[in-house]
Amino acid sequence: MALEKFNKLVDALGELPTIGKKSATRLAYHMLMKDSYVGMKISNAIEEALGSLKKCRSCGGMSEDDLCTICCDESRDESLLCIVENPKDILLLEENALFDGKYFVLDSLDELDISNLVSIAKNGVHEILFALTPSIANDAIMLFIEDKLSDLSINYSKIAQGVPTGVSLENVDLLSLTRALEDRVKV
Repeated sequence: MALEKFNKLVDALGELPTIGKKSATRLAYHMLMKDSYVGMKISNAIEEALGSLKKCRSCGGMSEDDLCTICCDESRDESLLCIVENPKDILLLEENALFDGKYFVLDSLDELDISNLVSIAKNGVHEILFALTPSIANDAIMLFIEDKLSDLSINYSKIAQGVPTGVSLENVDLLSLTRALEDRVKV
């Protein structure tokens, strides 16, 4: 039984992160055979998003305009700048109202160009918070950025690292366990 168009949809869905062949098949079947309205709704939403979303020219986050709503929001604390790895990190922090400053997305660490970051930092940034995935490479990037901004009077901080709540020590990677011990707090 050759279902070329169905298989093409399954293959396309399977290219999404965390979607394996079984999940892709279930999703495709549901959209085509169980609820075609959902399939049309998803198709339309993807088409609209692809046609209207772009990178904010200031922070690199997602936007429908040249500047995102966060960069345009005058009530945000412009003295605080949170550096993240990708635009979806901003979504996570904003969804949970965890930060009230501005953001800067590093995005492509292979082609690190911080000229825009330098100009943002010169406009009254007093603290830079690094919200990056803990790794040796990201530690090097933090040091690189601190060095490039050394002529400015900026305080630097990074998100806490260590053992997640509810996870037993046997399931914690060595880097996280090491950092948790080094950064221990008094109780």
